[in-house]
Amino acid sequence: MTLFQTALVAAVLVGLLCGLVGCLVVLRRRAFFTVALTHATFPGGVMAAVLGVNIVVGAGVMGVGLVALMVALSRIHRQGKQVASGIVLSFGYALGVFLHALNPQLPVKVESYLTGSILAIRPENIAIIGVVLLIAMLAVALWWKELLFSSFDRGGFVASGYREWRTEVLVLLLITLTVVATMPAIGSILAISMIAAPAAAARLLTQRIERLVPLACALGVGSAVLGLYVSRWFNLAAGGAMAITATVIFLLAWGWNTAIGHIHARSRVVHG
Repeated sequence: MTLFQTALVAAVLVGLLCGLVGCLVVLRRRAFFTVALTHATFPGGVMAAVLGVNIVVGAGVMGVGLVALMVALSRIHRQGKQVASGIVLSFGYALGVFLHALNPQLPVKVESYLTGSILAIRPENIAIIGVVLLIAMLAVALWWKELLFSSFDRGGFVASGYREWRTEVLVLLLITLTVVATMPAIGSILAISMIAAPAAAARLLTQRIERLVPLACALGVGSAVLGLYVSRWFNLAAGGAMAITATVIFLLAWGWNTAIGHIHARSRVVHG
């Protein structure tokens, strides 16, 4: 396969994974946590390059460690999850810049960690994305009802005898795996657009929860593939083009949802 064909395969897998896990991010309102994590895994990628190992390994180790740190910080009295995420966000990004400054001889520029390089992605990284996608699909298939119950009624979920922390850890791990696996393709900064935007757009376009995941995955794949072609047509950075495409799709969904809302409101006035 050519480099572009390989990138297309990676884009489809990235779109599916981000659309699926993005639904959990949107339903459980974990967007800011995901932003923090995308920044915080940056130093792991730099350290992996310093040690000469795959950046996914370094980002994964850093991601798991920082998830544990965020969980610990969120338990501090009078502090919350948003505060913990903000602390880890700034710490992770600053640490990554510091480590990169200490190692200016690295053959890879800092931009490649932040925005990815899907056109130069290696086969083993595509395989990692595929494995994480299978893990996410299996987790959602096995625990979808529990994930929905916990997302919409945490009080009732706990009162029914379930343990909320288990569901929370599962979601955090899936988000972490997604951010880490897609880092070589779309970077640590742009991942939030691909994870949140397709799922948020799907949420605007459908009220039926059973349609949310398929629609989010379709929009994720569409954003990734169309963005890749846009980068080719206009000679743009692939990661940035994919992120912009995902954002445009969200804005179109928001505009459609708003227009439909106005039409329904006028209809009620006329027939009321």
